[in-house]
Amino acid sequence: MAFLFKRDPKSPPELVRALNDQLIKLDNTNDPSTYKKSQDDAGRYLKQIKAIIYGDDENEPQQDQIQLLLTEILQSNSLYLSTFTLPKLDFDSRKDVVVMYSTLLRRNSLNGMKQPATTSSSPPPVVDYLLHAQPKILDYLLRGPEHSEIALVTGQIIRDCIKFEKINKHVLYSPSFWNLFKYVENPTFEIACDAMMTLNDVLTIHKKLVSEFLANNYEAFMTKINGLIKSTNYVTKRQSVKLLNDLVSEKANLQFLHKYFADTRNLKYTMLLLSEKSKNLQLEGFHLLKFFVANPKRTPKVNETLIKNKFNFLEFFKTFDVASFHDSSLLEERNYVIKQIEELPDKNAVN
Repeated sequence: MAFLFKRDPKSPPELVRALNDQLIKLDNTNDPSTYKKSQDDAGRYLKQIKAIIYGDDENEPQQDQIQLLLTEILQSNSLYLSTFTLPKLDFDSRKDVVVMYSTLLRRNSLNGMKQPATTSSSPPPVVDYLLHAQPKILDYLLRGPEHSEIALVTGQIIRDCIKFEKINKHVLYSPSFWNLFKYVENPTFEIACDAMMTLNDVLTIHKKLVSEFLANNYEAFMTKINGLIKSTNYVTKRQSVKLLNDLVSEKANLQFLHKYFADTRNLKYTMLLLSEKSKNLQLEGFHLLKFFVANPKRTPKVNETLIKNKFNFLEFFKTFDVASFHDSSLLEERNYVIKQIEELPDKNAVN
């Protein structure tokens, strides 16, 4: 931390205020030379902030200094400024903003004590800050994939934020949440995959919260997820159906499961997956089908659809090679499903 040994080094609050000044200049200037100077100065201050947080080879981080630093970051709205100027910062500076977020999120309070986010009895000050003082930050981070240069950075930050249930709830019930279904089809592979990671985390980390959301937003959610399952992009299709399989396999999502497996439209999408050339997509389709078949409370319409397609199912299983997946439980599951389908009445007998 060489900068600490200057004749008149900046205190942590002064350092944050100096950063804010440069971020404001960076955001408001149209002059190329001023822009470059402000970008360089902002980057230099961010590196110094990072050094206070982590220390270096010669100096250990000092908890009292970190406390002063983080308090000033929130009180001076530096986190807001740093977030909204991300597109104008250079690559390394954007990573240093991620460090600011992760440090704030790791702390249960600003008294130098750290606790895991998942066991904290009360949210860190930054959670309240994001939810109540500056909720625009979360919506901006959610829309990160719209800006290719910062998409991966904002994705990393928002996934750190949603580890806290209150933020996850805000994200789920934000109109911007539904944009994730569009972002996962971004033509840039890295951005699409990052958006899918975010979508997956939002829908799987806090199970009770997600269970209530899916039960109350069944139609809207199924419209979006089925749209992805129909995608012509193999990666999008596979990741989406895998997410769906994870959701229907989760016991906490009981109300969602009842609705899903009572809906013949979902069975028809499952049948389309079985007809895919990709064995991996066929496997995902099989995992959905086994729930439809094993459901002891099948609705009459679902049962009718299974009966009408009994022959097609049995033909599919003649060529469905489970051995290639190297999963011993698959053979038992396949045999069970075949047995249940064979015991269905013939279509002609029903008619």
